[in-house]
This record gives sequence, structure tokens and C-alpha cells, in this order.
Amino acid sequence: MSDMERRFGRYAVRDLSLKLVILYIIGYVLQFTLPQVFTFLTLDPNAVLHGQVWRLVSWLLIPPGSDNLFFVLIMLFFYYSIGTSLERVWGKWKYNVFIFTGILLTIVSAFAWYGLITLTGSAASLAASYGIDTAAYIRAFSGAFSTYYINMSIFLAYALTFPEAQVLLMFIIPIKVKYLGILDAAFLLYEMVVYGGPSRFVIAASLLNVALLWLRSGGWSRVSPSQIHRRNSFRRAVNRGSAGVGSGGAWRGSSSRGDGGAVPLHKCAICGRTSLQFPDLDFRYCSRCEGGVEYCSDHLFTHVHIRAGERPHLHGEERQ
Repeated sequence: MSDMERRFGRYAVRDLSLKLVILYIIGYVLQFTLPQVFTFLTLDPNAVLHGQVWRLVSWLLIPPGSDNLFFVLIMLFFYYSIGTSLERVWGKWKYNVFIFTGILLTIVSAFAWYGLITLTGSAASLAASYGIDTAAYIRAFSGAFSTYYINMSIFLAYALTFPEAQVLLMFIIPIKVKYLGILDAAFLLYEMVVYGGPSRFVIAASLLNVALLWLRSGGWSRVSPSQIHRRNSFRRAVNRGSAGVGSGGAWRGSSSRGDGGAVPLHKCAICGRTSLQFPDLDFRYCSRCEGGVEYCSDHLFTHVHIRAGERPHLHGEERQ
């Protein structure tokens, strides 16, 4: 745990993904009922400097664009799912830092773009080419600084954290998330080259946020779910004064023979193999089993989801 997390971790926002989705829902309601109000919500640096400081926050109400209600619902559910997965694996503090860093970098990118076009005088010439004044030009293009690219960075972080996870492309084709992550990064780089202007700044901000996460974590091996579970289990064991006690104290209390009496940090509830006996074996907690039950990679997807007090078992075995 970092010094920052020890000092400020208690202020981290719980269920941040849900709160972001609620903001998007409010934004979609405004989009379908009062679209003209968006003019006063965008991250317009020129307007902020002229007193409209609410825009530093109100732009979060502008959701990723879509006029199709079905795809809006799918998008909201998808980003809620991957966001909560990251928050559960990383922890509340790290997920908060990632999201709020992305928000801050987006704001910085908006003012960097504004400063560049103002200092170079290109804002006036570009506005004249469109037949509008400079303020109108900046207002028109400030819509590029939206939550869309923050969502793209969330998906990139998810792809890097869960590279082997599978999703159904077009609800039919199974594909690993890491390949979609590569397409996501390639698409962002393509947009930077093709669109230019403010898009380059806000895309650079989203990619920088992912890069900063990598630097803070010291590489993705320390961001991976298995590593984080091991680290969190060790911290809990140290805090409680006894190693190997998982959430709910389930299925992890016995030591292994031949290991000098050491208690393993991880133990499969099905086969009994431990992280001491098999240090290269991957262990995961099942979010659908009650009691914080842990399984090895061989039994993670073949076990029956259980309630508290039931014996972990595989499909086809008798439940006790």
C-alpha cells in the first residue's frame, strides 16, 4: 500500500463505475429531451476562462454519442461490467486514481489545445475559414473533449489486465479481449493521424493515462488479477497476524506437508493444491461462490457455484 493510499484511501469513491453510468444516463436523458443544453455543458476552455467554471465538471454529463437506445443500453452495461471488474481486482483506490487522472488529463488536454491555437493565431484563421468568430469555433470543437476517450482508456486497461478474457463479438463470435485491445489502440492512433486538431490532444491524454497506470504499477505483471489477489491476501494475513486466512476464512486454513509448516496464501477448494506446492499455478476467487472460495485454474470454470456452508464440488458430483 502506497503512502498516498494510506493517507487518502478512505476518501476514494465506492462503486465509481455505477456513478459514472448514472451520469451517462442523465446525459442521455438530456440528449433526447433538451439537446440544446449541451452547448452550456461542454469543456470549452475559452468559456471557462470567461467565468463559466461549471464546465470543468459538467462535461462529464456528455455521454459517448449514440442515437440508438439499444446500443446505449448495451454500452452502459458493458462499461459498468468492465469498470466494476477493474475496481474489484485493482481495489477502490487504484481505480479511483485511474479514472480521476483520466478526467484531469482530459481537462489539461483541452487547455493545451486552446493555448496552442490561441498563441499560434491559428484559431482566428480557422474560424474565418468556417465563417464564424473565434469563440464559436472553439465552442464547436470543444465537444471532442468528452467521456468517450475515457471509456476507451478504461477498455484498454481492462484488456491489459484481463488479456485472456473472452467476449462475444456481435453476440456470436468469441474473441479474446487482448485482440480487441490491440484494435482499440490501433483505432486511437488512426484517429490521431486522420482527425488531428483537438482529437489528437484528448486521445494523447487517454493513452497517457494508461501509460501512467503502467508506470505506477511497475509493469502489468503487478496489475494482473492473480498478482493482486496474492498481494491483497498477504496484506490481510499480515494485518490479522496469521497467514493464509482468506475472506470468510474459507478453505485456506491448513498448511502443506513438506514445506516447513508454512501456510500457503492460495489453495484450491477442489483439488487442495496450494501456491507453495505449485508456485506457477494460477489461483482465482470465484465471484459467484459465497464465502470467498478460491480455485486453481484447472477448476475455476468447472466447479459448481455454491452457497455459504456448501462443499465445493465439480459438475456431476453429489452436493453436500
